[in-house]
Amino acid sequence: MAQKLKVGAVSYLNTKPLIYGFEHGKMRDEIELVIDYPANIASHLLHNRIDIGLVPVAIIPSLKEHHIISDYCIGCDGEVASVCLFSDVPLQQIETILLDYQSRTSVSLLKILLQEHWKISPKLIAGAAHYEQEIAGTTAGLVIGDRALTQRLHSKYIYDLGSAWKEMTGLPFVFAAWVSNKPVSEAFIAAFNEANAFGFLHLDEVISKNGFEEFDLKSYYTQFVKFKLDSRMKEAKALFLRKLNK
Repeated sequence: MAQKLKVGAVSYLNTKPLIYGFEHGKMRDEIELVIDYPANIASHLLHNRIDIGLVPVAIIPSLKEHHIISDYCIGCDGEVASVCLFSDVPLQQIETILLDYQSRTSVSLLKILLQEHWKISPKLIAGAAHYEQEIAGTTAGLVIGDRALTQRLHSKYIYDLGSAWKEMTGLPFVFAAWVSNKPVSEAFIAAFNEANAFGFLHLDEVISKNGFEEFDLKSYYTQFVKFKLDSRMKEAKALFLRKLNK
C-alpha cells in the first residue's frame, strides 16, 4: 500500500465544511489529516512535515515548490465577519494594533490596508495568548477565526478586512488555499475535490455538529465565507501576492 499523504487543515469553524468529508472516511486510505492553526500548518508545509495544507496564501512565495490542488479555498467577496480589526475608538484614533499570532495572510493584508487604503501608521505589536483582552482605549487588535466571531460581541468598532479589500480593489479575497509542496495525480485531485464538496452537501449536519452560539453558522457559511476558488478569486490572489512582493 502507498504511503498516506499528510494533509494539514485549520482548526477553525470556517474549515469545517471542507474537512467534513475527510472526517467521514473520504480518502481514508490515501491521506492522514492533521489539525492545527494557520501559522502552524504553514510551518509544517514549509518544513515538509506535511504534504498538503490548507495554508495562508501569504506563504506561497516561501515554498520551493507549490501546487494549488483544489477548487476550494477559504475566501470572501466583501465582508467575511471573522477577519477584523477591533477597536474601542474610530480608525484614525488607533495608536497601537495587536496582531493575531495565528495568521500570516491576515497580518499581511492588514499591513497593505493600513498603508494603501486607510493610510494610517499605528504601532504594530505581535499579540500573545489572550491578547484580545488587551483591546482597549487606543489599542486595537486584529483577530481572526472563531475568536473574531466572539470579539464582535465586545468591540464598539469593527473594521472587516474582507470589506476593506473589496472597497480598495473591487475584488474578492483568498485567505487560504489547499497547497501541496509536491505534484499529486489528477485522480487524487478529483477525489480531493469530491471530499471537499461532501460537507456542502451535508451543511446542516456540519452546523449542528459545530454548535456556535455567538454567530449564526448558516449565514457564515452561505453569506460570508466563500469556498470556491474561481477565476476572480485567482485574480485577487495574484494581486495580493504582487502587493506582498513589494
